[in-house]
Amino acid sequence: MKILFIYPNAGSQLGFNYGIAHLSAVLKEAGHEVSLWQLCEDIEPLPSQDQFLNRIRQEAADIIGFSVVTNQWPYAKELAGWTRKATKAPLVCGGIHTMAAGEQILQSGVFDYIIRGEAEEALVQFVEKVSQQQSLLEVQNLGFLHNDTVRLNPLRPLPDLNKLPFKDYDIFDFQNIIDAKNGWVGLMASRGCPFSCTYCFNHQLVSHYRKDLNCSFKSLNYIRHFAVEQMMAEIDYLQRHYKNISMFILDDDLFTFYRQYVEQFCAAYQKISALPFVVNAHVGFFDKKRARYLADANCKIVKFGVESGSQRIRSRILQRRMKNASIVNAIETAHQYGLHTSVFLMIGLPAETHEDVMATIHLMAKTKPGRFRWSFFFPFPGTKAYELSAEGNYIDFEKMEQMENFTDDTCLDFGQAHNLFLKKVGRVMPWFVNAYSDLPVAGFYRKKVEEILALDAKTWEKRALAIEEEDKKISEGFVDRGLSHYAIKYNRFMGVISDYFTTED
Repeated sequence: MKILFIYPNAGSQLGFNYGIAHLSAVLKEAGHEVSLWQLCEDIEPLPSQDQFLNRIRQEAADIIGFSVVTNQWPYAKELAGWTRKATKAPLVCGGIHTMAAGEQILQSGVFDYIIRGEAEEALVQFVEKVSQQQSLLEVQNLGFLHNDTVRLNPLRPLPDLNKLPFKDYDIFDFQNIIDAKNGWVGLMASRGCPFSCTYCFNHQLVSHYRKDLNCSFKSLNYIRHFAVEQMMAEIDYLQRHYKNISMFILDDDLFTFYRQYVEQFCAAYQKISALPFVVNAHVGFFDKKRARYLADANCKIVKFGVESGSQRIRSRILQRRMKNASIVNAIETAHQYGLHTSVFLMIGLPAETHEDVMATIHLMAKTKPGRFRWSFFFPFPGTKAYELSAEGNYIDFEKMEQMENFTDDTCLDFGQAHNLFLKKVGRVMPWFVNAYSDLPVAGFYRKKVEEILALDAKTWEKRALAIEEEDKKISEGFVDRGLSHYAIKYNRFMGVISDYFTTED
């Protein structure tokens, strides 16, 4: 059979979809034909309805599968509605949104089926049953309407990663993605995370799997790794088949969790690649041994999920119970081994106050990571953080429905004054961090911060239009004078220390 994957990626950063890459590989291994259409402005302009319908007719697929994250659901729903006009092929929705809102997807009337969870085995079974016109009633992981009632079949055990075939990179316009991302290429060495952060889907996934399989977290075997040998084969393949790769990014939720795996991976990596790489770490699972392994293997950047500088918010709202002292120590340890650090932050969290936002700014000013990347909190349906947001009556549901990303704005409403404060911090956070740091430019930026904080909403909206250009000019002046500072760099929601980007440029 011919399967067409549609990957809505509009209004967001260009991404590589690991799930589709694995699904395509298992389908091809089973003898099926597979194609992909990734809808992202960084690849090509988004199609009109007529252009979309023409492409669907030309593809003439037997089954069409959508991979959907929550922020892309409105666009995916529109595309599925268009698809109905061009084909009678079954429409299947997969991706993380099916775990968060499976019933909503099916009740929308635009999809025939959903596939929940890790679907490599389920999708192959589904396709083969469709091709043989067999009953789908008992296919695990599958959801559908049965007698006008939503039926969500139980989830099957998680797949053994080392039994999966090699990811299908060719289904993507992968060289174009590499070039668009300036040579940065993602890898995934594991699946799963041991934590239950309220804003993340992990706790939701684990809950569904444990319920359906009637098992403990340990017996679920949620945290799984690809064999180091398999990862090295993948890296070697990428280096031989594609051009202009400058950096590998280990996109695992928590690459540093198992120290032994870090050691084995780093030892093997040095033998096959001289390229630098990036990993995600946790302040509680990062020490001098891990730092040394990474540094010796040419790891360039270690990323830490801090989210908030307020211990109250981290503990009560996010269920991230590390102490500020642990955050400071992890960043200092990374710096001792010459590792550039990157910190993830969120603002606009439920129950967050002005003081909590300032605590985040002060923590960054104190620790001085190599860079920090911020976003507005988004209440993903089905998560505990969504419940907290709904209980506090923070969510603007109409605005939430329209949002394609969570880097530009928040869908939570804190009142006029705090909303405006968040907009200002969310637009130019590096100025705030500079202002409260011990950097030589602190006095200059303190005046800048006081200046923008005094602006009313209308005046700020006008000022914000040119704020990135203003930041660029200010930064260029400080670079010429050799003064360290954070500036907006690489994208509009990242602050990078000038000591780093002046050597990169």
